Amino acid sequence: MPEGHTIHRIARDHQRWFAGQQVATDSPQGRFAADADRLSGKPLREVTAHGKHLFYHWTRRQIVHVHLGLYGKFRLHHNPAPEPRGAVRLRVIGRDRTFDLNGPNRCQLISSRQYKDVKTRLGQDPLRDDALPQQAWQQVRRSRAAIGSLLLDQSIVAGIGNVYRAEILFLLRIDPRRPGNQMDCHEFDRMWQMSGDLMRIGVKYNRIITVDRDVAGKPLSRLRPGERLNIYKQLACPVCGNRVKSWQLGNRRIYACIKCQK
Repeated sequence: MPEGHTIHRIARDHQRWFAGQQVATDSPQGRFAADADRLSGKPLREVTAHGKHLFYHWTRRQIVHVHLGLYGKFRLHHNPAPEPRGAVRLRVIGRDRTFDLNGPNRCQLISSRQYKDVKTRLGQDPLRDDALPQQAWQQVRRSRAAIGSLLLDQSIVAGIGNVYRAEILFLLRIDPRRPGNQMDCHEFDRMWQMSGDLMRIGVKYNRIITVDRDVAGKPLSRLRPGERLNIYKQLACPVCGNRVKSWQLGNRRIYACIKCQK
């Protein structure tokens, strides 16, 4: 499932390429046909992201909520667009470009009230200017659950997925098994700052990169896939050389160096 940096990158690009235009909307697959007909020909006002969720704002009462899930994907075309490929739930045709949305977990036309309800259920997003990290901290400090599980809870921190949680905890030398109520506020503040910093790099390069530029010895844009991460799916710790351990935590596999992350 795409992590938050991917969703914010899509929102940024679609805002630039489609917002402010009268767009045509269609549902070649048919499952979104009635709502696509309601929107077609109207101006798309804004595209926003919160965590792993996308919102396409036509009016206050007409917002398309998209969650890609495990299998959803966008395809971008320059106009004129080719014939739809596969089960395209939503096609949006702008002035110069078209995007197709295939296989999302959710693609639903919602009202402003429903939009607020979705936002209320989501946690604080390190990539949003309106984030309230102290609210996330209060949830963490009251919980006995492992911090490695809490970071995946989208009702606490929205947008962090399995790769970012492993990398962030490794860089901060925090054991993923440590209970949230054993964290202190300074550790959480560093975690929050690092989450935003790393995810902004992800938005810029459209991929997760957590290694330091100086350590990598080359521009981040030139890193090969195996060079971009410190601990996730690695065999040995880059600091001490010990074997990286992995186990199930929060229904996902965590990777950590037990020696460094005490």
